[in-house]
Amino acid sequence: MDLDFTEAELQRYSRHILLQDVGAIGQAKLRAARVLIIGAGGLGAPLALYLAAAGIGTLGLVDHDALELSNLQRQVIHSTARLGRNKAESAAETLAGLNPEVRVEVHATRLDAATAEALIPRYDIVCDGTDNFETRFLLGDACHLLGRPLVSAAVLRFEGQLSTYKSHLGPPFPCQRCLHPEPPPPGLVPSCSEAGVLGAVTGVMGTLQATEVLKEILGIGEGLAGRLLLWDALDMRFRTVRLRRDPGCALCGEGASIRDLSAHGQAQGAPAPLACSLA
Repeated sequence: MDLDFTEAELQRYSRHILLQDVGAIGQAKLRAARVLIIGAGGLGAPLALYLAAAGIGTLGLVDHDALELSNLQRQVIHSTARLGRNKAESAAETLAGLNPEVRVEVHATRLDAATAEALIPRYDIVCDGTDNFETRFLLGDACHLLGRPLVSAAVLRFEGQLSTYKSHLGPPFPCQRCLHPEPPPPGLVPSCSEAGVLGAVTGVMGTLQATEVLKEILGIGEGLAGRLLLWDALDMRFRTVRLRRDPGCALCGEGASIRDLSAHGQAQGAPAPLACSLA
């Protein structure tokens, strides 16, 4: 592990290095880490900002959407001047200004089975900041099958939830399908664009998500693997519930029937070039 820091790095990360549970070795772990963020929106914005500020060596950003005015109520990594720009590219521009030491890999594309198979193995940890069940289930399946931990957050109205999934390590860790075996029927759960969301709620959950990612990389504290954190902002109450591995789970159970990503569409290997690097 490279413990050779520049004077600028020592100054930038001095508050980390002072922490007994981080120190120079921990900061070196952060610098060596590669983290993939799916979605540069309400959750991905604070998540990416804090991971870049913390000194994660490489951040991958996946988002195909163009920035709209209605996004700016919560997606604080963007600016009004960038309306119409791709969100991943816009976020990378902000991160380059925040911390030029971090390498940002931009994937301005929609995540599907092929891109998941091509991208996920390149990174150490995957973060779900998406807003639809189709992509959430694709990510949960892909991370289990490709052997990567998934830190997943979700928000709606005044509530948020967060968990870490490491089912690829085997029992006792559950996968995402142990909690939700199948996506809900269309129209049953409203989206944020239909039901609304308090902007600051996405900020809190995205920041908690970043905290869990840093803990996973540093190997400190108690993570959320096997637990689900629930937050009600109106009552200002946090509670944690235990998640158990389902022996009959179609993804991680003893007789698992999901062995590839074919249910999410054909994954034919790497697609056309996806990424450009913005440093």
